[in-house]
Amino acid sequence: MTKLFIDDAGWLQSVEVIQSPNFDARPTDSKIKLVVVHGISLPPGEYGGGHIQNFFCNNLNVDAHEYFGSICEMKVSAHCLIERDGKLLQFVSFLDRAWHAGDSEWMGEQACNDFSIGIELEGCDDHAYTEDQYLSLANLIASLRSKYPAIKKEAITGHSDIAPGRKTDPGLAFDWEKLRRLV
Repeated sequence: MTKLFIDDAGWLQSVEVIQSPNFDARPTDSKIKLVVVHGISLPPGEYGGGHIQNFFCNNLNVDAHEYFGSICEMKVSAHCLIERDGKLLQFVSFLDRAWHAGDSEWMGEQACNDFSIGIELEGCDDHAYTEDQYLSLANLIASLRSKYPAIKKEAITGHSDIAPGRKTDPGLAFDWEKLRRLV
């Protein structure tokens, strides 16, 4: 895969950008040092349809599925989404704080959104992620680590690890060993 280029404004070049309104500025003293891997499917267990993109942009059509009514008022985002075919989309500049982690803690530090990059994989806890997704994720992580050297190899974690008991993603179906080999 071709290495991804991240410009000085925190945007990936040569990927589709769909700007989410759900972000704000990071605290001035924060340093990007953590990557949080998530899993999401909308509706749960189903893929495609653009519902994740609509959710991150506050445009979820509540008439499209009964589940959407329960989440349509949430204001969430991630920096990036990797679809099942490995396609990468960006929603928030890496320099800004995406709203992906919620109440969270990593290595004794609270509020992981302040210092992390959130990457959503289209999937769910008990469905295997695709080879294309692992390759795209590994490429993205390598590019992030090159641009933001405070992200150490051991600073790649799951949502379930920073919000235990509250979140389970990316789930048991996510192959951490595979990702470590690729990174």
